[in-house]
Amino acid sequence: MSVLDTIRDRLKTKHPTLRYTESNGSIVVHAPMPGGFEVSINEGLVVGYDGWHEQFDAEDKALDCFAFGFSDQCRLKVTLRGKLAYKWTLESLVDGTWDEESTTGLLFFPFWRAARIEYRQNNLLTVSPYGVLSDAE
Repeated sequence: MSVLDTIRDRLKTKHPTLRYTESNGSIVVHAPMPGGFEVSINEGLVVGYDGWHEQFDAEDKALDCFAFGFSDQCRLKVTLRGKLAYKWTLESLVDGTWDEESTTGLLFFPFWRAARIEYRQNNLLTVSPYGVLSDAE
C-alpha cells in the first residue's frame, strides 16, 4: 500500500468529515477549523504544513509527521509582511513550552512592510502521555 493509499484510507475511516483534495500524486487536507492550516503529503514523502515542508526517507516517518500536523502538540508560527506569508516555523510543545523545530521561508518578500506573526494550530488529535495520537474529544 502506498503512502497516499494509507492516508486516503485513514481519512475515510477515521476522519470522514475532513475535506481533502488529490492531484499530481499528492493529498492536501484543508484546515479542519478556523485558525488551522492545511497538511499535505506526496508520493515523494514530502510533508507540508501550509508553506512549511520537509522531505522524509521513510514512509513511517512521513506518516508520523503528517499526523503530527493535526495534534495538539504541533503549531505553525507564520510570519507575514503585509498580507504575504513568507516564513513558516514548525513548533512542538515540549514540557509546556513551544520549541521551534525548523523553518521554511521565501527568498523574496516585501521586507519594507511591517512584520507580524500568526500562530495556527489544527488541534484535532491529542497526544497521550505515552506519545500515542488519539482523536480529540
